Amino acid sequence: MTDVSPGATLRGAVDLSSLRNRPAAPPAGSAGPPAEGAAPAPSGRVPSLVMDVTDATFGQVLELSRTVPVVVDLWAEWCGPCKQLSPALERVVRELNGRIVLAKVDVDANPQLAQAFRAQSIPMVVGVVAGQPVPLFTGAVPEQQVREVFAQFLQLAAQNGVTGTVAADADGADSDGPVEPELPPLHAEAAAAIEAGDYATAVSAYERALAENPRDADARAALGQVRLLQRVQGLDLVAARDAAAAAPRDLDAQFAVADLDVAGGHVDDAFARLLDLFSVLSDDERAPVRERLLELFGVIGDADPRVIRARGRLASLLF
Repeated sequence: MTDVSPGATLRGAVDLSSLRNRPAAPPAGSAGPPAEGAAPAPSGRVPSLVMDVTDATFGQVLELSRTVPVVVDLWAEWCGPCKQLSPALERVVRELNGRIVLAKVDVDANPQLAQAFRAQSIPMVVGVVAGQPVPLFTGAVPEQQVREVFAQFLQLAAQNGVTGTVAADADGADSDGPVEPELPPLHAEAAAAIEAGDYATAVSAYERALAENPRDADARAALGQVRLLQRVQGLDLVAARDAAAAAPRDLDAQFAVADLDVAGGHVDDAFARLLDLFSVLSDDERAPVRERLLELFGVIGDADPRVIRARGRLASLLF
């Protein structure tokens, strides 16, 4: 995690200058509504404290960051850890009542932003203060850790003269839109455990939900995601890669790197590693590798093109 403690300075390792000169949203009173996902000018009010931004609208986010600190959440629909982290980011931002704005960036739909932030793995969370980037952390972290990092980020922003707040015209927590249905008890137990960073309890809750209802697709998908988070917790990527390189047929060593690659967004690399391993094993050694592949397919989603390609290669190795 990046040091954002008091006394830290803004870093220039990420160049966002190419994102400044983007078409602005139509001025107030102009014909037609603003484009979906458009960010506001720094006028003290924003449409929401949590907003979707694009390659085209991010220049306005940079301007907004001169008034209020902005946190950028780089995510993708296929990324299981992103789905665990994003709700925690949104809750913490809303708790801060306009002292921070959250800008959500789908890296698949916005390749220029992904390149500008050098998003080699996701979820990736970056702060922006006065137009300058401040790396915060990569990967899913517990909600309490998010609060601690954001508190340090606010202190850094204050040291650089960015202490404003904004008010939201409407926000998800206060809008009159449809209310999300209440989670089933075991799902709620698992969600609370994930927020606390207690992945073992979350796994247990989802396993009990599946025992009660084996057709609970949401529980099955979430179980795979949480098991992945549980497995990668505390792993060191460099040490894991060294161990895998030293023992190319060691299942645990190869599984560890594949898990870290999926958690970090390097999905094709993870699948290729496990499929290469599968191809050199004897028939009676292959079952654990196939099981891990199938579990990771479920984490990414059966409709994802990378899963479809990997399934095709797995089938060709089986028959």
